[in-house]
Amino acid sequence: MYKELDPLLLSQLRLSVMSFLMVAREAEFNLLKEKTGATAGNLSVQIGKLQEAGYIEVEKTYKNNYPLTICRITPQGVAAFEAFYGDLKTYFDSGM
Repeated sequence: MYKELDPLLLSQLRLSVMSFLMVAREAEFNLLKEKTGATAGNLSVQIGKLQEAGYIEVEKTYKNNYPLTICRITPQGVAAFEAFYGDLKTYFDSGM
């Protein structure tokens, strides 16, 4: 039987952010924007949703007097991503 997939991670942009953070563990906002090809506004909204869910934490600071936003994946985010990946695999491993 197929498992229900985490609806938060079914968004292409949120899944892209989480996939990148699974490897990098943390990234600056501009790097995520570059890697995902998202607009600043859309990325900001999706990061907010991931943060609300506890999947990432966001640190706002300054670098050379310019605002800097750093996103880090949380242990809860790692667990959610691994569960999502495991559940998704059941769609391929069902033997149909």
